[in-house]
Amino acid sequence: MDSALTDGCVQMNSRDTERLIEALSSNWQAETRGYHTYNALSQQETDPQRRRTLRNLALAEQHHAGLWASRLTQLGAPVPEYDGSEAGDAGSLANRIGGQELALRRLELEESRDIARYGKQIEELGDESSMTILKEVIADEADHYLTLGGLIRHHLPTTPLEPELAQQALDELVAAREQGQPKAASWIGDAIYGVNDGLGAIFGIVSGVSGATLGNAHFVLIAGLAGMIASALSMGSGAYLAAKSEREIYEAEFARERDAVEYNEAEARELLSLTFQVRGLSAEDADHFVGHIAEKKEQLVEALARERLHMTDQSLSDPWVSAISGATSTAIGAFIPVIPFFFMAGIPAIIVAAIISLIAHFSVGAAKSLITIRSWWSSGLEMTLVGAIEGAVTYALGVGLGKL
Repeated sequence: MDSALTDGCVQMNSRDTERLIEALSSNWQAETRGYHTYNALSQQETDPQRRRTLRNLALAEQHHAGLWASRLTQLGAPVPEYDGSEAGDAGSLANRIGGQELALRRLELEESRDIARYGKQIEELGDESSMTILKEVIADEADHYLTLGGLIRHHLPTTPLEPELAQQALDELVAAREQGQPKAASWIGDAIYGVNDGLGAIFGIVSGVSGATLGNAHFVLIAGLAGMIASALSMGSGAYLAAKSEREIYEAEFARERDAVEYNEAEARELLSLTFQVRGLSAEDADHFVGHIAEKKEQLVEALARERLHMTDQSLSDPWVSAISGATSTAIGAFIPVIPFFFMAGIPAIIVAAIISLIAHFSVGAAKSLITIRSWWSSGLEMTLVGAIEGAVTYALGVGLGKL
């Protein structure tokens, strides 16, 4: 660390470098605490516009912390651990007593102090890269000071977010709303459907062959295992082809929309505008919205493809994931009714197979509640009833066929 530092720094000795790292680490702590403070205050705010403004301030503070973290990494120093509260300063006693208005006034004062502190660092640090960051941060903090003043005096700013920050805000808001909520991943649906399909199909085969052979373990195992393999391969290949076809359709539609935009962009913009107007936007607002989208052709193409197919590239299933989850889950479900016939035969094996198969039906049905809004017991009982009817019908048919 005694050698010259890179990235535009002047020669610095070890003591100067330690002072610089200490100052930048302190800056990172302050900006991270600011992010948590504004984020917590935004969650407490009930007015949508004030809430959005506070979220913007939180994201800006997070961006500043990222700048300091990057500079610390360039200097070979570790990014410190945040030592504050998850609510930042929003949960302090003074803020709770005085309410959000007092909290905002305190933050306005803190912003002015931060501007002064950063201005002093420009004179003291002697590190060009850090000085560049300081100038950007000071300009932002000055805007924050004015924004807080507007919030306190109920004059809200109307400056929109940059696209990157808007996307970050959307991602964090969606993540916050989904926290603790079950999410239906596509492979989970494939897996549950596969277990259900394999269990139902092979339970029917085992019941039928058991009825025809009076539970002859040899014949039941041959039929059950052959059916298990066939069902797993069928489900896996079907899931693969379905996911692959869906992706190919999307890619083909995307290519057509790209050609359409290249051939006649004005018509494509009009089409998208009319789509938004049908949903309730005024013609002026729809045209304005489409104008922003069309600033990048790729965005316009994606929007058109999304409106035509009601899907995005991110929503498509991976063919191999669908195939593997479908085939594996089908094999697992199909193997369950066969298990007793490895150890017993006759009526006892039939009874045990029916019991564990119905328990498995209930379990799979209950598992479906992870991706649906139905209660687990209702879904489980429904699938158990379906399995019982299926087993009884196929067993009766097997008995009849056996007598023929």
